[in-house]
Amino acid sequence: MSGNTRTHIVRPRRICNNWRVISEDLRDAFASTCAVVPAYNEGASITNVVRAINEHMPGSRVAVVDDGSRDDTALRAREANALVLSLPVNLGIGGAVQTGFKFALANGYDYAIQIDGDGQHDPSEAHHLISELLADHADIVIGSRWLGRGDYVAPRNRRYGMKFLEFLVSWKAASHFTDTTSGFRALNRRALTLFAEHYPSDYPEVESIILARHHGLRVKEVPVSMKPREHGTSSIRGYKTLYFMVRITMVIMLGVMNTDNS
Repeated sequence: MSGNTRTHIVRPRRICNNWRVISEDLRDAFASTCAVVPAYNEGASITNVVRAINEHMPGSRVAVVDDGSRDDTALRAREANALVLSLPVNLGIGGAVQTGFKFALANGYDYAIQIDGDGQHDPSEAHHLISELLADHADIVIGSRWLGRGDYVAPRNRRYGMKFLEFLVSWKAASHFTDTTSGFRALNRRALTLFAEHYPSDYPEVESIILARHHGLRVKEVPVSMKPREHGTSSIRGYKTLYFMVRITMVIMLGVMNTDNS
């Protein structure tokens, strides 16, 4: 595959309400999209995730970033016809996602979409994100669980934390965001260029919104439906929840101080 940037003459058109009817322009966009799937010990769900992406995003490249898994994630992903980028050690979600973004940028893709390997993100909703990039309405489009689509329910304590982060990020970014922890997001080449070079490591979803806004990128949310995890549990639970909230709050506050002093 060439490292040169792909070019398309795109004339955005309204997409049919039935997602199964894909416009020619959206089909072209899918063909220039890399679906980045970070996965750590997701052997039980990765096959279904890859197959769903291939079904609902025809022509896209599925790049599963195997983040040092100890199970058969890589084998199952390859069997499902995904390209597997295997990391020798576990880098965490930030390192895995950035690896996928670097691959997409280096191989000339116009767009990348992050779809997690645990089955929560529904590839049939991907066209809502990609179509916003296609119409040049944003550089980064985030799928939000809280804008009226679907019936996703978060545990009460996590929902309180999400609301707190919603307030902090909206304040810092000077724009209202409802789902700052959503990893279901699509990027154009401008955003890929930034994130391939600079991307938060531990819990990147929240920090990357502020980073993008600091660099003048347009960040937009669209309503999507999400599903419960197919297996396993969240990595942010128990004492890690408190650590996550304290760390993210410090990062945001220090970021505000650095901006004010610059």
